[in-house]
Parts: sequence; C-alpha cells; structure tokens
Amino acid sequence: MGEKQGVMDWYFKTNLLARILIGLVAGAITGIALGFSPEMVKPFVDNTKFFGDLFIRLLKMIVIPVILFSLVAGAASIAPARLGRVGIKIMAYYTLTSAVAVAIGLGFANLFKPGSGMGIIGDAAVKGKVAQAPTMSKILLNIVPTNPLESLAKGEVLPIIFFAMIFGIAISYVKDAKDPVLAKGAETLYQAVNAAAETMYRIVSGIMQYAPVGVFVLIATVFAQQGAKALGPLLLVTMTAYLGMICHMIFVYGGLLSVFRLGLIDFVKGANEAMITAFVTRSSNGTLPVTMRVCEEKLGVPRKISSFTLPLGATINMDGTAIYLGVCAMFIGYATGNPLTFEQQITVIITSTLASIGTAGVPGAGAIMLLMVLDSIGLKIEAGSAVAAAYAMILGIDALLDMGRTWLNVTGDMAGSTIVAKTENELDLSLWKKRGGSEISVSE
Repeated sequence: MGEKQGVMDWYFKTNLLARILIGLVAGAITGIALGFSPEMVKPFVDNTKFFGDLFIRLLKMIVIPVILFSLVAGAASIAPARLGRVGIKIMAYYTLTSAVAVAIGLGFANLFKPGSGMGIIGDAAVKGKVAQAPTMSKILLNIVPTNPLESLAKGEVLPIIFFAMIFGIAISYVKDAKDPVLAKGAETLYQAVNAAAETMYRIVSGIMQYAPVGVFVLIATVFAQQGAKALGPLLLVTMTAYLGMICHMIFVYGGLLSVFRLGLIDFVKGANEAMITAFVTRSSNGTLPVTMRVCEEKLGVPRKISSFTLPLGATINMDGTAIYLGVCAMFIGYATGNPLTFEQQITVIITSTLASIGTAGVPGAGAIMLLMVLDSIGLKIEAGSAVAAAYAMILGIDALLDMGRTWLNVTGDMAGSTIVAKTENELDLSLWKKRGGSEISVSE
C-alpha cells in the first residue's frame, strides 16, 4: 500500500524556496492590482494585517535565543589545544575578511543607494524609530554587558554576542580541564547548549514554513501602498549585493592569494565544484563534505589543516553574509527615510563581524542575522512599521541573495584554508602545477 497522504502535503512537501517566491510574486501582483482601486487598500490591510504581524512576531521570538545558543555552541566547539598557530592564522583571516566584506557591502550601498526615495510607511504612517547614534567609544563600551541577564531581557544584541562568545570559549577551556569531573560537566553543558541551538534551528525551519503566507501579505501591503516602483529597488539591492560579492572575491581573495604567490584563476579551477554546490544548496554545512574533498584532492590542502579550518569556517566565516547585511541594512534605512549615519554603519560592521561567529551554516540564516543587525542600530522590527515592511521585501528575495552569499562564504573558507596551508609549507603545489599555475613558487 502507498504511503498515506496528508491534507497539507501539497504545501509542506513542495520546495520552500518556490513557495516563498510564489508568495513574493503573488503579493506583488495583488498589491499592484489593489493600487488601481485605492478604496480597496485599507480594507485589504485591515483584514490581512494579522497574518503579516504574526510572521514578524514569530521571527522576533527566536532572534535572542538563536544568538545566545548558536554563539555559545560555536565558540565552545573550538578546542583550545587547536588554537595554536593554525588556529590563530585562520581566525585572523576569517575576522579580517568578514570585516572587510561588510565594509565593501556598505561601500556599494552608499554608492548605489538602494531604496532611496521609496518612503515606505507603516499601516498608520509609522516609520521605524531610529535610536540616537551614540559615540564610537560608547558603542565599544556598550559591547561589554554589566548584567548579561538584563541584556537578554532587553534584547541588547551586541552585549549578548560578547557574553555568548566569552561563555562559549570558557566552556571550551573547561572541557579540557585535568579534573575529569569538571571536564565531564563542561562537555555535558556544551552538548546541552548545542542541542538547544539545533532545537532553535528546527524552530526557525518551522517558522519559515509560514514565510510564504507572511511574505505574501507584507509584500502585497507594500506594493499596494508603493505601487510598481518597489520593483526597481529590489533589483538594485540584488545587483548591489552581487557586485560587492564579486568584488570581494576578485580583490580580497585574489589579492591575498597573490600575496602568497597563488593564482586566483587556478584557485577557482580547483574550487569550482564546491562553489557551484554552495550556490545551489545555499548551505555552508551541507556543502562541507564537498568542500573538504575539493580542498584535499584539488587544492592540495592536507586533511590535518582542512579538518579544522573548514568546519570552523562553515560556522564563523560569513563574508557573503556580511556583504548582504551591509547592503540590506542600508536599503532598509534608505527605504524607510532613515539613511544610516556613519556611526550606525560602524555598528553594522562590528555587529556583523561578531554575529558571524556561530551563525548556522544553513539556508536562510542570513535573514535572522539581519534582524540582529537592525536591532543593534535602532531599526526595530515592529508589527505594522515601515521597517517590517522593508524587511519583508528583503525576505521575499532572500533566497536569490542567499545563493550568492553562500557561494562566497564557502569560497572564503577554501581560500583561507589554502593560504594557511601555504604559510605552513603544507600545501601540495603539484596539484596547482597540473592546472598550469604560473604564479606559484615551487621552490619552497
């Protein structure tokens, strides 16, 4: 007998990406159609507002738990014994390139100004409230919480990130304690936190099943109020993000590889299988087996290095996501009439770089990170607000952006692993010679 079909199988067993895109397109068409009958806009908004607000509240519900558990688990997974020379090198590479990436994203967003002039408003002409930008010294000081529990209760993103990282690193050290009782307790604590993080990812997956409905309502509302002019900014956001990603790969990865006399073209020839897999699957973790095989068999990175740097990179190296965060935060600021100040942009760089540590390497994780970044600069996602409407627009095209950012994330992991192996004189340069690499020095 065949497997019994559930009533909602037609929905839950179809591709989520396809459903979200259908929600986006259907919402845009509905909104544009409503624009031809202005008297229908308010009744539509009044009758559908609940479904859009529910989606926003579900997202807000999981932001703080995701930050806390994922960051603690990510930091605690780094064994102190492995934080030697290789660990320091790869951590420095990941941190530096992530900070540069978000700066590139902000740079392109300042150049193209996606969303400028849209003037999105909320249901009651409520614009996203922007917090008064503090001084740089205040920003840095506020990263350290005076009371972590109070920061959790208030949803203060940067202090939570800082505390979670410190707590996770401390767990990692206690796991290696000579006292077996302490070590066992820390391992149990790590397993509990890791399980909590995985539980949160499962909740996120469940919430995303509702995303097509939420996206449809929110996008329909935006287009009903803004008209077809919202299409142009969405295309501009996508173009800006991809230009930033391509620029980062050529000039940052290409530049770093050339410093160590490795050619970007030869690197891409060896890494392209993992790059394509990442683009299609939109998952750094899902691509990891391919990435590890490619690094060893085609890039010449020994397993003793790649087995440490690549899983770590899939967790904390999010250059593509960093560019996405910079571009999208700027878009939301411009679209709601609240362009980001210089201080807010610096906060975006700090938050994005720190938040990348522990972020799940799974499809859609960047959209959750964007909520964190927006919170840190005072652009609060409130039901019915302009910021919520602009965020919904980004979520509607998130899958398209996710493909690009995952491709760059995985490419960055491989580039970093290759560079570290070269500095350790562990890179198998014979594989590069077979691809005709002309920039490689084989005399080392």
